[in-house]
Amino acid sequence: MSKERNSVMINQMDRRQFIQSILAAALMPSFARAADKKLVLYLQPMGPKLSDPAVAMVKKALDEFYNFDLKELERIPLPEHAYYPPRKRYRAGKLLDFLGRRAPEDAFRVLGMTGVDISCTKGKIYDWGILGYAQIDGPASVISIFRCKMGARSKKHTLIRFGKVAVHEVGHTLGLEHCPNRGCLMEDARGKVSTCDREYDICQRCRALLKKWGRPIPEFPDIPWPRPINKSP
Repeated sequence: MSKERNSVMINQMDRRQFIQSILAAALMPSFARAADKKLVLYLQPMGPKLSDPAVAMVKKALDEFYNFDLKELERIPLPEHAYYPPRKRYRAGKLLDFLGRRAPEDAFRVLGMTGVDISCTKGKIYDWGILGYAQIDGPASVISIFRCKMGARSKKHTLIRFGKVAVHEVGHTLGLEHCPNRGCLMEDARGKVSTCDREYDICQRCRALLKKWGRPIPEFPDIPWPRPINKSP
């Protein structure tokens, strides 16, 4: 191959590489923005029986434990079709369907919050009162502060329980099931709101699962409640 032809080919390669580098530099900021963009978790207050401090606690807890862009929607009435007159409760499954249908297009997940009692079917019990409800790796979850008040020592104690329930149910929507580790926020309450009082953080087991699934969470959250005093069950 002649030196002249070789020189032409090198110049053409250099030109192509130069153009490719310019294009890559131009596109890089948009790729970086896409990679850094947080997934959106919408908070949906429902009904009049939910205080602003309760919503604020949920925001604080979720902001510390998860990497979401939190957005609060305007408060809406509870859907009439979800009401269960015999027990004066709202059926959690119907609330999930309702929330999923009306979630904004950019929603990754949506969390419904209410002050009324909610329920689901558990085993042979059709109407079992619950703190919260979510489908594993599903788009929606719902929580109620109603049962957080039971046996609570103060309004602050109620709010702390409510914040823990929010972290728990959102964890379900990320794929986590109930955790066997005592004190983990993903521990099964087993129908007792007092279980919340011994919970503190998301354990390393659950953190490792989320990381494995490509959904890592902050390693050192500024936890908005005091560490529980160890007591026997």
